[in-house]
Amino acid sequence: MTKFRKPRMLKTPQDLPAPAFKKNALTVLERRYLMKDNQGNIMEEPRDMLWRVALTIAEADKNYNEAAPVAELAREFYDMMADLDFMPNSPTLMNAGRELGQLSACFVLPIEDSMGSIFEAVKQTALIHQSGGGTGFSFSSIRPKNDVVHSTKGISSGPISFMGVFDCATETIKQGGTRRGANMAMLRVDHPDIMDFIKAKSDLTVLQNFNLSVSVTDHFMAALAEGGEYDLVNPRDNAVVKRQNATKVFRQVVKQAWLSGEPGIIFIDRMNADNPTPELGRIESTNPCGEQPLLPNESCNLGSINLANMMANGQIDYDKLGATVARAVHFLDNVVEVNTYPLPEIEKTTKANRKIGLGVMGFADLLLKLGLPYSSPEACDTAGKLMAFIDTKAMEASVALARVRGPFPNFAKSIYAKGDDAVPVRNATRTTIAPTGTISILAGCSSGVEPLFAVSFVRRVMDNDELIEVNPIFEQVAKAEGFHSPQLLKKIAHNGSVQGLDEIPLKYRQIFETAHDITPENHIHIQAAFQKHTNNAVSKTINFPREATQDDVKNAFMLAYQMGCKGVTIYRDGCREGQVLNIGKTDKQQASTVEAQRIVKRDRPRSLMGSTFQMTTGCGPMYVTINEDENCQPFELFNTVGKAGGCAASQCEAIGRLVSLAWRSGMPFEPIVKQLVGISCHKPAGFGENKVTSCADAIAQAIRLHVEKRNGCRDTTLARSTQSFGACPECGGVVEHEGGCQVCHACGYSECA
Repeated sequence: MTKFRKPRMLKTPQDLPAPAFKKNALTVLERRYLMKDNQGNIMEEPRDMLWRVALTIAEADKNYNEAAPVAELAREFYDMMADLDFMPNSPTLMNAGRELGQLSACFVLPIEDSMGSIFEAVKQTALIHQSGGGTGFSFSSIRPKNDVVHSTKGISSGPISFMGVFDCATETIKQGGTRRGANMAMLRVDHPDIMDFIKAKSDLTVLQNFNLSVSVTDHFMAALAEGGEYDLVNPRDNAVVKRQNATKVFRQVVKQAWLSGEPGIIFIDRMNADNPTPELGRIESTNPCGEQPLLPNESCNLGSINLANMMANGQIDYDKLGATVARAVHFLDNVVEVNTYPLPEIEKTTKANRKIGLGVMGFADLLLKLGLPYSSPEACDTAGKLMAFIDTKAMEASVALARVRGPFPNFAKSIYAKGDDAVPVRNATRTTIAPTGTISILAGCSSGVEPLFAVSFVRRVMDNDELIEVNPIFEQVAKAEGFHSPQLLKKIAHNGSVQGLDEIPLKYRQIFETAHDITPENHIHIQAAFQKHTNNAVSKTINFPREATQDDVKNAFMLAYQMGCKGVTIYRDGCREGQVLNIGKTDKQQASTVEAQRIVKRDRPRSLMGSTFQMTTGCGPMYVTINEDENCQPFELFNTVGKAGGCAASQCEAIGRLVSLAWRSGMPFEPIVKQLVGISCHKPAGFGENKVTSCADAIAQAIRLHVEKRNGCRDTTLARSTQSFGACPECGGVVEHEGGCQVCHACGYSECA
């Protein structure tokens, strides 16, 4: 552990047991969660952090009973977290007991069809992201592009153009934040701009701070089933502007999801069927990962139970699970009470409905301990039984709280108040299955309800040494059964899977399945099993192999709808690699011609003409000079960045020499850009189209600018192809797509967190 300085405000009891955090968790805590002073010195131990959180949340009991045994309750909350049985969402761990005090992860903001509303939402988004929350929006109220604007006698630019404004604001805020801002953008399938929305991320350089989901209605699904048409409606006046073929729209959604993993689909009518307060308004959007539907100006705080710890004597310990659920509901209801909200409107709506989202993590680990393959019918039965139990116990705990504290203020306007047998309940919703990318690392368990992402993988540490990380349950089994060896672990780490390895008994190859060993249908069956007993929704990624077809994606979407899921997000392995960089037929012929001329390296003439570009990088200003020969062919590249002799400067000089050598040997621009563009480092700079992810990326962009200057127009074959997946920008580890988000298991980085 890094040397720390204990803050004066913290009074941690000396008899508290040390938390059960493992080495990886301690690294994440130091980087993201533990308090630091202005110089970056750590000011608390993990034990101090958990007590800070436990005591702050327990203090809420005094609002209902001045004599409440706060210290006693705080100790219960502390033990629950220190034993890794439960973890609240990241903002609670980061901010409870601190000046900011913003504890919620999920927000939805309203956007109406006016400049005032749109830019008020931009301002509110900035405040929420600054406080550590993620935001969701429906852009469905904004009139379509080219529609009339009576006040200015002009035409509308449409919802997608305004999404870019939100994206830039998020990019700016997240540069210095502890927690990256993230957004969900939703558009109704009957909006006139729906086809443009579906294709909005065909270019992966745009809207990088957004997840996109199409808000699909039951009416659309009915039209799709019949192969018919449906109405596109202008939200400005609710006028039908045209009829659209449902199959055509759905085919485009499928194609785009197959190409890039986005957009996802949200079954909005199904979400509204479970809206607990329909008299207050309709659900229009969710949080960034899609699992938490909320009313406009509403927030929700989440927490997850570690199912891997709910075992005793080889069986699920339902007594412990029930007690943990009750304590977690109490904890999360207290969070609503002590939270410092970023906006008064959000505080009002949140406290009026008191929604909480208790979920689970470690489900894959639980199955491993039970000896059940993730893809088995028994796993689905276990998922349904577990979540039904949790949902029932959460409801019982909420009813018990309502007897002491009263129901949520909008209870009379809720579905729970209907009928003679109405029972007051404290929280309008109680259960949500969220992605747990970072807090599952803290708990030392698998993420959410996802399968294992790998049985073994390679972790690269600071000195470039490679360490093999192994699932502890697999390692325990392998040693007990006599097939453990360093050579085997290296072999598994090569691809993460145990399939096809004959030295591992078939029984254990079946049990230790990973995300890519499981069919999309199996993924959906698990999601549907959890969804059946979850108030809100389930965040889950449906993984596809690279060779999957568009029909496979279409079938998965339809199966998710038929099985009662509220949304679905798919990711086809490798689908975002090299998507933008394509060389046309003519370019290929030219490249082939050049190929034959690469045998001889050209000598440098006495003088060359070129251009110098100033690029902004995380290492400071970079100056890139590109010179061409008399035939306007690229010949050499020089660059300077930072002080001479520094590591960044020497690496960039090396890149420049290699690029020059390639060009003097006849290589064209395109392969150079393809190899350098989008390389990430820990110091990105800029945002939007001007974002520079590393010094290598800056060189690639300078080459692109040079080509465009020479040609007098934008060169689409050299469009920037920064990818959302691949290497972690913080540690260089592998970034996995799970739970509707992108996470690095090596350091806890999360694109959505």
